[in-house]
Amino acid sequence: MTTPRVKTTKAFYRTGSTTWFASRHDQRFSFGLHIPSVHETTDTPLPLMVIQHGTARTAAQYRDAMAEFSERHGCVVLTPLFPAGIGDPEDLHNFKFIEYRGIRYDEELLAMVAEAGERFHIDTGRFLLQGFSGGGQFAHRFLYLHPERLCGVSIGAPGRVTLIDPDREWWLGTAGFEERFGAPLRLEEIRKVPVHMAVGAEDTETWEINNPGDSNWMDGADAVGRTRVERITALRDNYTALGIDVTLDIVPGVGHRGMGVLDAVRAFAERVLPRVV
Repeated sequence: MTTPRVKTTKAFYRTGSTTWFASRHDQRFSFGLHIPSVHETTDTPLPLMVIQHGTARTAAQYRDAMAEFSERHGCVVLTPLFPAGIGDPEDLHNFKFIEYRGIRYDEELLAMVAEAGERFHIDTGRFLLQGFSGGGQFAHRFLYLHPERLCGVSIGAPGRVTLIDPDREWWLGTAGFEERFGAPLRLEEIRKVPVHMAVGAEDTETWEINNPGDSNWMDGADAVGRTRVERITALRDNYTALGIDVTLDIVPGVGHRGMGVLDAVRAFAERVLPRVV
């Protein structure tokens, strides 16, 4: 076995694909990172890509799948972990809708970004946010709240979408947005953020996303389509009608599989993240 050429165990587990850190802001939540090797040799703050997991909480798998891109592009990858069962032992979905029983998951993510910026040499002013499935739900709702923090957003196959529509109740639309979140929806700022959407062409199963009576259902969720392909297309159409520039990739031969759309995500990330190598 080769001995790592580092001075301490602490240093070893803080480089490459790191261990998992409990968030100082709320230690129920944690995050992992991939820190590219260029971090040791450059004075340039590294760009940041945040990948938000979905219902299955496969944060480590997404982090590891993007490690090679992190090294090649010179960006840090941060993957939050919001465990299931927070506040309700049976709950799987609460982070997707941003606010739950006094927890603001958008603010928890921003606290993790700030902490990572204190630990490592990262440009945390603006970052790329990507999420698939439940992560895609979180990502587009985060965009509505914090467009000024994003250099881009990649929204993957959300099962439930929130249209920018003040006549639809939250979370089908944005009625009551300011009253709920304490800030208005700033459409002009949202228009400045490059938006990418991705879904598999075969992502057509409906059993998980048409479930009346479950905690993550609202009547009318199927009004914009019954499949994820139909719903993300409706979201794209809503954005473009409001002057938001969107690239939608419908990936042939892929079902509901986040790893299957990552090549499209990488191509988008190449465009919006500066390269540091």
